[in-house]
Amino acid sequence: LEEAAFQLQQIFRIDISIALNILGIQSMRAGHCRVAFTCFKLAADRGYSKAQFNVGLCYEHGRGTEKDLEKAGFYYCQAASSHHPMAQYRYARFLLQHSPGSPWDRQHKAVALLEQAAGAGITEAQAYLGVFYMRGLQPQEKRGLKYLLQAADSGDAQSRFHVGVCYEQGLGVQQSLAEALRHYRQSAAAGNRQARERLQA
Repeated sequence: LEEAAFQLQQIFRIDISIALNILGIQSMRAGHCRVAFTCFKLAADRGYSKAQFNVGLCYEHGRGTEKDLEKAGFYYCQAASSHHPMAQYRYARFLLQHSPGSPWDRQHKAVALLEQAAGAGITEAQAYLGVFYMRGLQPQEKRGLKYLLQAADSGDAQSRFHVGVCYEQGLGVQQSLAEALRHYRQSAAAGNRQARERLQA
């Protein structure tokens, strides 16, 4: 009976958190940012990763609460530790841009989180890693191209442009102006200004 009661408590906790998070999303869409933040925070403090991510967004953008990047990082970290892919991406960006501590440790942890998010299909993480590996202190062009192609195949026009640059300059792949043009055209058709300018050049 004790075990059954414990299970019921867990289910109740999770259901309440899901309901609060949904209420928060609906409130945010209706423009009631403070109410949304309160709902997200209540669910986040119960350990619900989707709500923790939403609280992070609220703190990062100052929606329904004061803007606070440290608190945003804290909630992204909480959600990322529960394997929330978009939180992994956001927390990695926080580590690279705002977090104190050793740059090497921060970068190592951030890259591991970005790899996990990219593996889960987060286009922003794929694009970020692609550029990161291309432009790093020790460029890994083949690895960078792999992530740029993943992001481009997910519809990211900027990554498609970067793939074109890789083919034009022979970065991580055999140089091919025909392939470069193909990628530039696709990127330009998706609205990328740099690709249009490159085609004119």
